Amino acid sequence: MEKYLINPNHKISKINKDIYGHFSEHLGRCIYEGIYVGENSLIPNVNGMRIDVVNALKDMGIPVLRWPGGCFADEYHWKDGIGEKSSRKKMINTHWGGVVEDNSFGTHEYFELCRQLGCDAYINGNVGSGTVREMNEWVEYMTFDGVSPMAELRKKNGSEKPWKVKYFGVGNESWGCGGNMDPEYYGCLYKRYNTYVRNYDSNNKIKRIACGANVDDYHWTREVMDKVKHHAQGISLHYYTIPGDTWEHKGSATEFDTKEYYKTVAKAYRIDELINNHIAVMDSVNPQKWVNLVVDEWGTWYDVEPGTNPGFLYQQNTMRDAMVAALTLNIFNKHSDRIMMANIAQTVNVLQAMILTDAENMVLTPTYYVFKMFKEHQDNMLLGSFITTDIIDSKEAKRSCPQLIESASIDENGIIYSTVVNVSDKKTAKIKCQIADRKVESIKAYVLSGDIHDRNDFDNADVVKIKEFSNFRQLKDGFTATLPACSVVKFIIE
Repeated sequence: MEKYLINPNHKISKINKDIYGHFSEHLGRCIYEGIYVGENSLIPNVNGMRIDVVNALKDMGIPVLRWPGGCFADEYHWKDGIGEKSSRKKMINTHWGGVVEDNSFGTHEYFELCRQLGCDAYINGNVGSGTVREMNEWVEYMTFDGVSPMAELRKKNGSEKPWKVKYFGVGNESWGCGGNMDPEYYGCLYKRYNTYVRNYDSNNKIKRIACGANVDDYHWTREVMDKVKHHAQGISLHYYTIPGDTWEHKGSATEFDTKEYYKTVAKAYRIDELINNHIAVMDSVNPQKWVNLVVDEWGTWYDVEPGTNPGFLYQQNTMRDAMVAALTLNIFNKHSDRIMMANIAQTVNVLQAMILTDAENMVLTPTYYVFKMFKEHQDNMLLGSFITTDIIDSKEAKRSCPQLIESASIDENGIIYSTVVNVSDKKTAKIKCQIADRKVESIKAYVLSGDIHDRNDFDNADVVKIKEFSNFRQLKDGFTATLPACSVVKFIIE
C-alpha cells in the first residue's frame, strides 16, 4: 500500500486560476464552426457564439482564453477584423490549411466570447509581420477610455467602453513561425514593441508575455531573459507531447499499443524536468524573480484523423489524453509558485481539444472532464504533499514516469481537494492517505477511468465521464483507497 501524506499546515503558494487556461487559434474548426457560427446560423447561438459550447466551457471553469494564435497571430492584422463584416478583408490562412479567412471573428467578437464565458483575455500581438504602430494602436483600441483616434474608432464600431486585457503576448514562436529570429535579436525587438504596449488604465495593468523557448532551448531562455528582465511579467514555454519520432509520423490518436501509451505518458511527464530547468535559467539571470513562466502551448499532438484536412489538426481524444492532462495539471500545481498561466492547445476541434463538434452536435472529450474535475484547485493554496509510488520505465521514450502523480490544495473554507492520477494501464493502486493535524469529518470522491483507448464520439458520447467514487474507507485522519487503472480520482475532504 502506497503512503500518501498531505500537510494542511504547509501552504506553499497560490495556484493561479490561469494555470487552467485555454487557447483558441484561427486554425481548422476551432473558431469557425467550433465556437463561432454567426448570428444567422440555425445552430443555437448568442451573438454568433454556440450556446452549447459556451455553456460547456463555463461549466468546466475556463479562466482565461488565448487568441488569435499561435502562428496565426504573426500574420494577423487586427484592423482587418473590425467594422462591418461584409466589408472586412479576406485573406488566405497560409499556416493552417490554405483556407480563406474572412475575418468575421475579430476583436469585438473575441471580447463578446470572453464576456459570455466570464473569462479573462490573453491577446497575442503580431511581431513577425506587424509594426510597432499596429500593436500600439490595437492596445489603444482595446483599452483606452478617452479621446483618441483608436478609441473613437472602437466606439464607431459599437463598443463605447474599452475592455480589460489581462495578458498581452509580444510575438509568438519568434524562433520559428513568428519570424525565425535569433534570441538576442528578439530580446531587443521585444523591448521596442513592449514600450508601446501601454497601460492606458491604472486599473488594467497588462501583464506582458515575452516569447520563450521551444522545449529544451535553454539558450533562448537565457538570452531573452538577459534582454527583457523587468520589462516582462512572463516568458512562455511551448511543449507538445508527440509519441512518434518525426513530425511526419506523430502517431495515431486512437490506434496505439501499450508501449506507445507509456511512451506518450513518459514524454508528457518530461514537462516537470523542462519547468525545473527553465526556471533555473530564469533565476540565474533574474534572481529577483520578476518574470514568471507561462506554458501557453501544451498538450498531445498526433497525426490528423484520416480523411480530414492535414492543416486543420483535428484529432480524437482518449483516456490516454486524460492521463496526460491530469498528470500535467498536477505538475503545474506543484510549480504554482512560478507558473503564472498555462494554455492547453486547443479549446475546440484542434489538437487536445476539450470539445468536438459536427454541425449541431457536440461531444465532450476525456480531457474536458479532467479540467472539470480539477477546477476547484483554481486560486486555492497548494499544500505540501507526497506519495510513494512505483516508477514505470519506457524504453521507447528513454524516460520514466511515476505510476501515481498527485497534488493537493485547500480553499478559503478549509476544504482540501486532492487529485491523484494512476497512469498504469492495468494495475490498480492501493493508497493510505494521512492528513497531518486534521480530523476528517467527511469525504466525497469522483473518478474518471477506463481503458486507455476509451473515447467519446458522436455515436457514443458518454463512454467516458465523471462518476462518483466509493472504493475508499474514511479514517479519522485520512482514508484508504484502491485507485482503478488508468484513472484520475478527486477527493474532497472536510
